[in-house]
Amino acid sequence: MSQATLSRDVEATVGTFTHDLRKLREEIGKMIVGQEDIVEGVVTCLLGGGHALLEGVPGLGKTMLVRTLAETIHANFSRVQFTPDLMPADIVGTNVMTEQNGHKVFEFQKGPIFANIVLADEINRATPKTQSALLEAMSEGSVTVAKQTYQLEKPFFVLATQNPLEMEGTYPLPEAQLDRFFFKLIVEYPKRDALHTILDRTTTDDVPHPQAVIDKSRILEMRELVRKVPLARQIQDYAVRVVLATHPENPEATAMSKQFLRYGASPRGLQAVILAAKIRALLQGRYAVSIDDIRHVAPPALRHRLIMNFEGEAEGVRPDAIIAEILKATKEA
Repeated sequence: MSQATLSRDVEATVGTFTHDLRKLREEIGKMIVGQEDIVEGVVTCLLGGGHALLEGVPGLGKTMLVRTLAETIHANFSRVQFTPDLMPADIVGTNVMTEQNGHKVFEFQKGPIFANIVLADEINRATPKTQSALLEAMSEGSVTVAKQTYQLEKPFFVLATQNPLEMEGTYPLPEAQLDRFFFKLIVEYPKRDALHTILDRTTTDDVPHPQAVIDKSRILEMRELVRKVPLARQIQDYAVRVVLATHPENPEATAMSKQFLRYGASPRGLQAVILAAKIRALLQGRYAVSIDDIRHVAPPALRHRLIMNFEGEAEGVRPDAIIAEILKATKEA
């Protein structure tokens, strides 16, 4: 195969990817207004094979976003409302005694985790024991009940929402579970124009209905393409140095990292940065990652993986401020 033919094949593949992704975003945009960055972040998590954590006050359309995403890729959707009395069995399922042919036998009743897209609503209102019930499913794509392991259908995507920790009745997510999330996305209040559009769409009889534009099997194909995007060693090294700069004891660390951080991002955070950068490149019709891609995806990929020390907590330092300093201080070569 000639170089020209190979180049045309690559361009066609990237073009199809970009076209499908834009169709998906446009269809979601029929229901979700003024949250373009959030939609892009959620779709990036889905294509990266990870999970998303959304933080914001109630009523900003987080549930609508997940339901719309499920409808646009023709996938199964389930919702779990996390409360302090929720138990792990309420999520993964449990064995129930039933009668078959005159004999009593145990039959496994699947929980809401057995879906392609799972909304874990207000996850930080449940106790850590219940929160941890998601860990195996999120990291392994399976659940174990009574020594029996059940595989989850792919694609499997968890989108968890949480209220800001200042609100009453919340439990901070354990660091191990936070690290399982590909992105942490901050949902801001809509702007004035977006609020007008929301009212026009929700307070009249002309309510839009999203249609399936991509089959869920296509999502798996797109995931494979993401991992084939080439990455120059120089770009990879830049991402490595950015993540190393989040560790206060590392020579790459910036002043704010040394002063306010106790622990930096894990290797899983670096993997998220690279995969997200590849997806952003494809979204823009490029088959190569740039440093600008790394800078764009670093905040949502790293903000929930930085653990503050006492001084950082006391002064209310935001992880995004530290990441911004790191991106500014890290040289391209």
